[in-house]
Amino acid sequence: MNKIVAKEHFSENVVKLVIHAPDIARNRKPGHFVMVKIGEKGERIPLTIAGANKENGTIDLIIQRVGVTSDKIISLNVGDEITDLAGPLGEATHIEKVGTVLAAAGGVGAAPLLPIIEGFKKAGNRVVTVLAARSKEFIILEDQIRAYSDEVIIMTDDGSYGEKGLVTYGMEEVIKKEKVDLAITIGPAVMMKFASLTTKKYGIKTMASLNTIMVDGTGMCGACRISIDGQTKFVCIDGPEFDAHLVDFDEMLMRLSGFKDEETKAYKKCRSQKH
Repeated sequence: MNKIVAKEHFSENVVKLVIHAPDIARNRKPGHFVMVKIGEKGERIPLTIAGANKENGTIDLIIQRVGVTSDKIISLNVGDEITDLAGPLGEATHIEKVGTVLAAAGGVGAAPLLPIIEGFKKAGNRVVTVLAARSKEFIILEDQIRAYSDEVIIMTDDGSYGEKGLVTYGMEEVIKKEKVDLAITIGPAVMMKFASLTTKKYGIKTMASLNTIMVDGTGMCGACRISIDGQTKFVCIDGPEFDAHLVDFDEMLMRLSGFKDEETKAYKKCRSQKH
């Protein structure tokens, strides 16, 4: 088992856990994720590694409360142990010097984005990051993102922080004033869809991280299958990053909603049992 050594609340429903996992910390690269299970009969869920400290042997996981399992993980405290933690999994981000990188994150998408922009910045690129969320309280990791960005644009739906508008508005601000060589988008599927459509207009190569659709994480369940340029791929073993302009986002959105009613009922039951 892996012990939780630190816990930080970003908001009521978003928490950072620092977990002792020396083997994972030593081998993790940007883009990698882990599979987490709480309890012997618990559900396994994928979580992207937001950071790692090789010297301390720890990894950072940022969790948003969206369902039964994430609720259980967020309820854990320092000293508690994760029942099962497997990783690092997935294909690491291909990082090289390309010029200017436009990175766009929605909500907790800032967590998996952080190690990626760190890698691109250290490789000698100019990095411009757009952080978007519903309101100020949902903007996370701003200081850490700024440390590896030449410029940061904040967008909020309600205008409570930064500029009012969607992530695509902030992206176009950048695209119209400078040459962008590569774009990266991470966040809710619908946000990645429109971020991809935006960059496609300008012919900018774009990568999207599709970790939101993963379930098993090892390719056995087939739940994370998606269509990439008409071919079936598995996010957990072929990704989680793909050429955003080749992703069938409409199919992905449809499949993500497949068990929404059941998930909502299970979450409501879980919460009612706590109170």
